[in-house]
Order: sequence, then structure tokens, then C-alpha cells
Amino acid sequence: MTDKHAKAFQGHLEPGKAPALMLVDMVQAYLEPSSPVYCPTGAAAAERAAELLAVARAAARPVIFTSVKYEVGGADGGLFFKKLPALWVFEEGCPLRAFPALLRPAPTELIVTKQYPSAFFATKLHETLSNLGADTVIIAGFSTSGCVRATALDALQYGFAPFVVRDACADRRAEAHDANLFDLQAKYAEVCDAQTAINILRRDPTAPFQHKQVGL
Repeated sequence: MTDKHAKAFQGHLEPGKAPALMLVDMVQAYLEPSSPVYCPTGAAAAERAAELLAVARAAARPVIFTSVKYEVGGADGGLFFKKLPALWVFEEGCPLRAFPALLRPAPTELIVTKQYPSAFFATKLHETLSNLGADTVIIAGFSTSGCVRATALDALQYGFAPFVVRDACADRRAEAHDANLFDLQAKYAEVCDAQTAINILRRDPTAPFQHKQVGL
């Protein structure tokens, strides 16, 4: 492999001056062992996300929660609901849609309700982030291979630098988590750990940012 080929997937994004925290679908459906979309490492990821949430609030950074909601029967879920019957856990009235105690939105914090993987698809999230002046999104949530990945990709495409927090995300299987983080880092986002994300949320925007390599 030539040096040119070796460097082809080694580009980096820099965090901007105005980061926002996005907590993607961090609800009971991924934390309850009886749920069909349960993530075994979800509880640990939720704890890391709670640390990020506390820092974002203390630093007066914008915080956006996302949540999935369908009509009973999934008529508004289209082909996605047909392809993935497990989405019944997000039907209106299902207790698995609830936010866990450590990740409950404050009354002033935005909740984006969606029906598809990306938090940007068929929502006003792009306009909202632009109105808030955000240029960077710190992304935590469930699941890494699904809604986290789709949201990070669309963030990039809309011009918001996505930083996906490895230890604040989880998936049903470790290999899906790792493979998708590998691909995100190579092409669409920066993958970082919770401490790096905390540093971005707290940092002086005039200070230089030091990339920390995270093993994938």
C-alpha cells in the first residue's frame, strides 16, 4: 500500500465554535432486556451520556433529544415499519418509549420526534440547529448502526461537524457497533470518547483542538 492510499481515509474534522449535544433515541426500549431492540451495553452508554448532558447544561450548550413515535399499527412508519416489526416498541402509548430517569429532557430542551433513522429526515432539525448557531454536533445514542449512523451522516451533509461519542453509543451486537464506528471515522464523522466530547463542550473556541486517536 502506498503512502497516498494509506492516507486516503485519514482526514479529520475540527469542532467549531458552537457545539450542540444530540442524544439520539436514548429511551427504555434499548435499556430493557425484554425489548427486541435491547442493547447489552446500553446502560453504560447512558451513564456516559448523562455525564455529557450535565456538562452541556453547565456550559449552556444546546441539547437536543430525539424520540421515535408511531401510530398504533405503524401506519405512519411506511416501509421502515414493515421491514422492522420490532418498531412496535415505539408505538404511541408503549412504556418503552420513555426516557430513563438520568436522561430526561428539561422543560426548555428540544425533543425531535421522528419516524425514520435520521433525526434530520422529515423534521426541522436542520433549521433548528442553524437558528441556534450550532456548527458542531456531539452525538450519543442508540443504536450505533441505525439512528446514530444515519443522524451523523445527515449532520455532515447539512454542514454540521459530527462527533460520535464511542462510549456513549451502543448497539445490539458489539461487532455492529465497532464496524459502524470504523466506517464513520473513515468517511463521515469523528469518533471520539466521552472525555474528548466533554472537552469540546467546555473548551474555549479560540484554543487549538487536539485530535485523540480512539482505537476502532
